Amino acid sequence: MSEHQPSRYTIIGNHLTQHRELSLTAIGLSAHIQSLPDGAQVDIRTLAGRFPEGRDRIAAALRELERYGYLERVRERTPEGRIVTRTFSYNDPGATRARRRAGETQLREAVRPPAPPPRTDPGPAPLPRVDPVQPPPPPTSAPPRPRTPQADPAPHGTPARAAASLLAELRRDDDRLLLPERDVRRLAPAVTTWLERGAAPEAVRRTLSANLPPDLRHPAALLAHRLTALLPPPLPTAQPTSRPAVVPLQNCDGCDRAFRAPQPGRCRDCRESEQAVPPTAA
Repeated sequence: MSEHQPSRYTIIGNHLTQHRELSLTAIGLSAHIQSLPDGAQVDIRTLAGRFPEGRDRIAAALRELERYGYLERVRERTPEGRIVTRTFSYNDPGATRARRRAGETQLREAVRPPAPPPRTDPGPAPLPRVDPVQPPPPPTSAPPRPRTPQADPAPHGTPARAAASLLAELRRDDDRLLLPERDVRRLAPAVTTWLERGAAPEAVRRTLSANLPPDLRHPAALLAHRLTALLPPPLPTAQPTSRPAVVPLQNCDGCDRAFRAPQPGRCRDCRESEQAVPPTAA
């Protein structure tokens, strides 16, 4: 006959002690965690110092409890920028999930806006007031803008406008490159092709105005020849760079600290500390 214990005892359900999938280590570890007060240290290092199973078996047991809902480890970032792990233990995962669903439902009901009051029939609506239509004012004819012979129909800032400006300014390098407006319009598409292929306007200007023959008689023909014979190839298309895959966060089996790795295991500090410890003689 067992003696009644008025205090210092823990009630554990048979769904945990008789669980078909959990190992005996996971069941005993969950019972120990549930007996601890709130705020107690339950990281792998503390538990390994309390029990003789070792860090690897304790880490595997914690993952079992987390898989079946008896344990939840939440990663949080401290104001200093460090990532820490907060552990929550549940003595009845099913009831905990039901309470969470009920709390979320109540929260949604609380934040739902109230239904509008029913509308009463206000009676026939008054007819809208119709003002007499005023005739529109007569359009004022704006004076036409004068068009100068050097005006360029291309919009400002386009490659065609930049090409025409480049050809018109060649006379600043050599007076013999003073082109009429007809030749500027004819050569502008070829200069536009240079600009669209990545050539800088200054490089195009030097190519067209450098090393002119002393007996230059037909500047437009010479410029047309240079624009065709010295046309640069188009720039190669940049290949898109693939972004590296994000490595998930894991809990270290040695110190329970969060670190990034493709599989669970130990962090770099724990691995280096194990390699630094010399083997003891038997």
